[in-house]
Amino acid sequence: MDVLTDNISLYWQGFLGTVELTFYSSVLALVLGFLIAACRVSPVGSLRVFGTVWVTVLRNTPLTLLFFAVVLGLPRFGIVLPFELFAILALGCYTSAFICEALRSGINTVPKGQGEAARSLGMSFGQTLHTVVLPQAFRSVIPPIGSTLIALAKNSAIAGAFSVTELLGTYKTLSELGYNIIWTFVWIAVGYLIITLSISALFNVLEKRYGVAR
Repeated sequence: MDVLTDNISLYWQGFLGTVELTFYSSVLALVLGFLIAACRVSPVGSLRVFGTVWVTVLRNTPLTLLFFAVVLGLPRFGIVLPFELFAILALGCYTSAFICEALRSGINTVPKGQGEAARSLGMSFGQTLHTVVLPQAFRSVIPPIGSTLIALAKNSAIAGAFSVTELLGTYKTLSELGYNIIWTFVWIAVGYLIITLSISALFNVLEKRYGVAR
């Protein structure tokens, strides 16, 4: 217990760092995931190809490699940002591919007649997607999106290796101070558990309110 009480400020700083990474990366992933999902089901062939390439490349690229590509690659093109923003970009883009596929699976559950009826009323593709298809698809994709964002919270631990303040990275300082490594990791695990259970609780509420009745 001493490792926590003696270093509560260090743990708190790491905890807040992980919460911020998770929140901003989740927002980016949801926005990009929606846009890429729209590309994947678009009637425009070039957009479908773009969406397919985005999902295929990111889903099959190790997240650590993506971090290296963003942190070391972008500065070569003159894009210099704080490490926290680089981490958010890597996490958000990577997770967007999984959000996209979750949304696309939900879109595929909506009967085609719904879209055809909307188009017969003169709605554009964007209007049909936004007004008719996505509201129905959203109800069935709440659980997989929640699981994906929980995975994002845990994946944020990689950012610590790239000079980003987050929860797992606190073990380095505590280990150097001579604290028991087991208890150090126990309290780190508790911090991640609080974050992931909070996300799970939020999506359980959303599922009960908006999800498909079983």
